[in-house]
Amino acid sequence: MEYHLMGPEGAIAFLIIGFMPTLIALLRGHDNSFAIFLTNLLLGWTGIGWLVALIWSFTAIRRRVRD
Repeated sequence: MEYHLMGPEGAIAFLIIGFMPTLIALLRGHDNSFAIFLTNLLLGWTGIGWLVALIWSFTAIRRRVRD
């Protein structure tokens, strides 16, 4: 009897959901996308780190206005 925790579809879904803050930051063109990725990669497994990265990815993007 074989017991699988999750199949390939579950692993892909887990990665997409796990790196959702990084994907959101990249799609929004966030200035701190790399820092959000590092936070997500290193602290995302804690849940709190993932939530921090998610909130950070939704923060306002400041654009410089030329005078």
